[in-house]
Amino acid sequence: MRLTIFWERMADHFGEAYADSFARDHVMAELGGRTVHEALAAGWETKDVWRGVCSAVGIPADMR
Repeated sequence: MRLTIFWERMADHFGEAYADSFARDHVMAELGGRTVHEALAAGWETKDVWRGVCSAVGIPADMR
């Protein structure tokens, strides 16, 4: 998944204003105790980060 697509999906789900805040502040066990920004900076694949976000917040399968 391209990074631009990842951020589009984040904005679609959380809204433009909240997506970055969520990505910066929300620590998720699904990302190894990291935030989205930390996981991406650590080299995680965007598709794996998106899957972690989906799992953490319960995004339905049809929206993944």
